[in-house]
Amino acid sequence: MALIDSFLARTVRRGQLTVTHADGRTATFGAPDPAFRDVAIRFASPGVAGRIVRHPALGAAEAFMDGDLLIERGDIRDLVELLTGNTPWGRGRNLKPSLPIRWFDAVRHRIDRVNMARRSKRNVAHHYDLSDRLYALFLDDDLQYSCAYFTDADHPLEQAQADKKAHIAAKLALRPGMRVLDIGCGWGGMALYLHAKTGAEVLGVTLSEAQIKVARRRAEEAGVADKVTFELIDYRHVAGRFGRIVSVGMFEHVGPPHYGAFFRKCRELLADDGVMLLHTIGRMGVPGVTDTFTTKYIFPGGYNPALSEIVRGYEGTKLIATDVEVLRVHYALTIDHWYARTVAAKDQIVALYDERFYRMWTFYLAGAAAAFRHGGMVNYQVQLTRNRWALPLTRDYMVEEERRLRGA
Repeated sequence: MALIDSFLARTVRRGQLTVTHADGRTATFGAPDPAFRDVAIRFASPGVAGRIVRHPALGAAEAFMDGDLLIERGDIRDLVELLTGNTPWGRGRNLKPSLPIRWFDAVRHRIDRVNMARRSKRNVAHHYDLSDRLYALFLDDDLQYSCAYFTDADHPLEQAQADKKAHIAAKLALRPGMRVLDIGCGWGGMALYLHAKTGAEVLGVTLSEAQIKVARRRAEEAGVADKVTFELIDYRHVAGRFGRIVSVGMFEHVGPPHYGAFFRKCRELLADDGVMLLHTIGRMGVPGVTDTFTTKYIFPGGYNPALSEIVRGYEGTKLIATDVEVLRVHYALTIDHWYARTVAAKDQIVALYDERFYRMWTFYLAGAAAAFRHGGMVNYQVQLTRNRWALPLTRDYMVEEERRLRGA
């Protein structure tokens, strides 16, 4: 039995995977299961099996991107779901690279975590300065590129993203006249929402030149450019004091060596009675490393922190944690929508880039959704203040304000 066959025989128990090797030999693993679609793949060249055995995720990704791993029944999401669903995080069995590659990856990830200011802008540009047309094809109308909030799993993406903004705004406990800092403002949707709903003045900062052009244009078109401003600046260089700070989907790019500096800077910028809301992807359990496919092709320098790493980042700053929420499967549901829209827009994406990029992007989305559905990824929302009396004594105000915002 080939090594890849032994590997798959141990892994695939639920659902059925049929593999056709480069020499024409066929092997079938697992058994039909209603939880998974049956998948059939073919290795188009002899070296594919070895690449996957040595480095499962990266080897499979690159073989798929290069057209050497062909999916003849199902699609890449079905394949990823089948493999990750058979190796869930809670069971403790995962598809791991060979030991020498794990050592090499660990060293490289330690280097990548040192996300100094001079590297941050380059890392951001690698992902966020892709064509705006790409993101418009699969995101919601407001270009929210972060986890939505599903009060019902069947809600459409636009509603879930609107509910996410209401959920965050309610936790900020905004009052008219407040000044808000949005760290990692993306295409400006959150900043524009906070101003529209509460009248707050908002400064959004980003390192993405492509995003800031869109954000500024949106503020001009809405007639609020004097109240909602955007700057191309590293958060470390922001000056002033703000009644509220919000950061959604940016902390993943900070890097563990800089968590303390990040929270110290936030405390410096926060007014004495200020409130901060951090929304970030995180990992359950202990700290880990970012998978090599993601750092190589998607988010260089990116890392999703364990909750313990977030806590260690702020615990010496005299910031007070006033609320922590764990969003468990919301991002899986979000990415399901992104994946479906990406597949529907295949021709446009191939025209923008090429087939290889399209396959890379679908692999990224399929793997990301699986990480939140079967793996160890969640989203954390951490509320912090400088003053223990800055917020009401109970969480009731969050629920009341969220209902008001959603109703409005």
